[in-house]
Amino acid sequence: MSMTPEKKVKKKVMKILKEHRAYSFYASTGGYGNSGVPDIICCLNGHFLAIECKAGKNTTTTLQDINIEAIRQAGGTACVINEDNVETLPSLLNKFTSI
Repeated sequence: MSMTPEKKVKKKVMKILKEHRAYSFYASTGGYGNSGVPDIICCLNGHFLAIECKAGKNTTTTLQDINIEAIRQAGGTACVINEDNVETLPSLLNKFTSI
C-alpha cells in the first residue's frame, strides 16, 4: 500500500522535528479530539508550534484556519506545511533554538 502525498509530508515533518529534538505528536481528532486542530503539535525550547500538513493544491478548511488563528492569538506559532515548503521548516525551528 502506497503512502498518500499528505502522509509523505507528515513523515518528512516528523523527521525534521525529531532531528531538532522537538517534543511532537500527531493530534487525534477521532471521537475525543477537537476538529480543525492542526495535524502535528510540538514544543521546542519552550515554544508551542502547531503544523497543518497539506499536499498538492489542498488548502486549509475554515475550521483549520480558525484553530491556526487561535493558536497565534495565544502566543504560539502555527503554520501550514506542504511538499513545496517543507524545506523551510528547519530554519523556523532554528529560530526557536536561538532564543
